[in-house]
Amino acid sequence: MKRILFMVLRCIVFVPFWYYQIKRYTNTEKYSEEEGFAFIHKIMGKICRAGRVEIDAKGMEQLPKENGYILFSNHQGLFDSLIFFETHERPFGIVIKKEMQNVILVKDIIRIVRGLYMDREDLRQSMRVIQQMSKEVKDGRNYLIFPEGTRSKTGNVPGEFKAGTFKSALKAKCPIVPVAIMNSFYPFDSGSIKPTKVYIRYLKPIEYVEYQSMKTKEIAAMVETKIREAIEQTRIEEGAAIL
Repeated sequence: MKRILFMVLRCIVFVPFWYYQIKRYTNTEKYSEEEGFAFIHKIMGKICRAGRVEIDAKGMEQLPKENGYILFSNHQGLFDSLIFFETHERPFGIVIKKEMQNVILVKDIIRIVRGLYMDREDLRQSMRVIQQMSKEVKDGRNYLIFPEGTRSKTGNVPGEFKAGTFKSALKAKCPIVPVAIMNSFYPFDSGSIKPTKVYIRYLKPIEYVEYQSMKTKEIAAMVETKIREAIEQTRIEEGAAIL
């Protein structure tokens, strides 16, 4: 919370204009997904810098050249989304828990990027979300989902990936892009505003032909393993910087 307030204070001159723009782009009938996402992408860098957060991003060149893929990432907290909005240049939708649908600004940004809310306690609703996401990805949209289902409470150690979320990729027959994020829990959860660095690693896409014969549990385990390995590799490269 301290860092959020710090960000707001350091951006206070821009906040009224940004708020107006965000509200304007929620009119999804007038403004395209590309227009709204471009604005969100543009301001995220300024917001992160204002919060004294440096983002170390690698692997963007590995992203599929064509749209219609799903990003599967480990989940550490609210700051995760900011990392993606800052580093991923093409529009993507995001699947988040339904509890966020009434949070000021968050609900507006989710509307702008055409995101979806998932009720983790309602299996039928969750499956409808998976089916809708699959259809949109098949039609050429990109999506981000956190297969842990909730943020990890163990820092840079991911929780178990839920197999059900990978049904979306199987149905869409699309590339799976594993993404490893590190230290993302620190900016908003530490209670500190000292300068910090977070890390994101976009890994090599897994094409449909590589996983089409696998069960969802096997796919989940494979993606989780790749992300864990990327975190460990980054820890070796960066040393004590990975908390």
